[in-house]
Amino acid sequence: MIHFKEFTLENGLQCLVHEDPGTPLAVLNILYNVGSRDEEETHTGFAHLFEHLMFSGSVNIPNYDEPLQQAGGENNAFTSPDITNYYLTVPAQNIETGFWLESDRMLGLAFSENGLEVQRKVVVEEFKQNYLNQPYGDVWLKLRPLAYQTHPYKWSTIGKEVSHIENAVMDDVRAFFNKHYSPANAILVVAGNITFERARELTEKWFGPIPGGVRYARNLPQEPRQTEARVLEVEAPVPLTALYKTYHMPGRTNPAYYAADLLSDILGRGNSSRLYNELVKKQKLFNSIGASAMGSLEPGLLVVQGKLNVGVDPQEANAAVEKIVAQLRAEHVSEEELQKVKNQAETSIVFSEIELLNRAMNLAYGKLMGNPNYVNEEADFIQAVTAEDIYQQAQEVLRPENCSTLLYKAAPNSEAVEDLEEILEEE
Repeated sequence: MIHFKEFTLENGLQCLVHEDPGTPLAVLNILYNVGSRDEEETHTGFAHLFEHLMFSGSVNIPNYDEPLQQAGGENNAFTSPDITNYYLTVPAQNIETGFWLESDRMLGLAFSENGLEVQRKVVVEEFKQNYLNQPYGDVWLKLRPLAYQTHPYKWSTIGKEVSHIENAVMDDVRAFFNKHYSPANAILVVAGNITFERARELTEKWFGPIPGGVRYARNLPQEPRQTEARVLEVEAPVPLTALYKTYHMPGRTNPAYYAADLLSDILGRGNSSRLYNELVKKQKLFNSIGASAMGSLEPGLLVVQGKLNVGVDPQEANAAVEKIVAQLRAEHVSEEELQKVKNQAETSIVFSEIELLNRAMNLAYGKLMGNPNYVNEEADFIQAVTAEDIYQQAQEVLRPENCSTLLYKAAPNSEAVEDLEEILEEE
């Protein structure tokens, strides 16, 4: 059980406090309700660019990292299609340094042309290195627009194309900050060796004076029901041919999410799953294969992905996956198999609660979903799923026409393939 208290400042900042006197640390986690889904299609990658810009200097603090390091702290951030999340950890006695740093950059960034140019180059280099020049790096640049035709989930967090970041100008940056970075659009979690009273005092002192801004009202185009299977085949200089299959599924706030999530676990979680048992251990068509739910706030994807063994025909491998999917749709799962994946899921929850920072993040995410007690109820939601719930989700989610397939073929005679074949021959 994760205990917490909450309050809201007059400027709209929602705050949660989790006391843990057993640790010498304290955590500040700030979740901004903005992700890549909130970008314009002609200006993608801005949420991620802003993650970088938030470390390039604020109105009163030119260097974010230096004072935090002097206080013995460390920090990081991440961007997803749904949120942008910033967090720091410090010795509890130095927590006010964290309040000072986070409140100042919420108040306003320095917005220098030099800072924008530096971070723009960093993000462009990340785009090229991790997505364009990395083996399998561009998979989601191809798979998202295949699976999504309308919803802004159709582009990756890094952006739709690198030119959108290269062409970012200061006016665009200021407008994005003013629209999304305000107390009214944020959730603050304070956790660790700090009392609720002290956390509230510091929150009001440092965040209270910041103008509230306008809470962002999201109105996104919804993805229509997929009624026809989609297939894309590409070739690339990669060591192994890979197979990716996506199926539209409910979002995190939908009660049916947990059944769809467990459905993905039955299909491909770990070495005892149906896909792994049959296609890796028995038929030896795949080198590795698994399935998972992306966990998106809005209707997301159940994803199957695997790498084929050398010499395996991609069409044969795809047909083998579809056969197992069809079998899962044809019958109710046993109580034993269902309980196994429930236990796996609940174990993951328990382990995620060990780290103080994870507890803070989970509280913030639950608050965003409208239920701050979500962290304490999720295990019950999972255990409540029945075999009939799994069956119903299999009928809807695993429909053949709901599937988008990417066959990512290893180009013949590519250097990567030749290197792999030499390694296999040596073995």
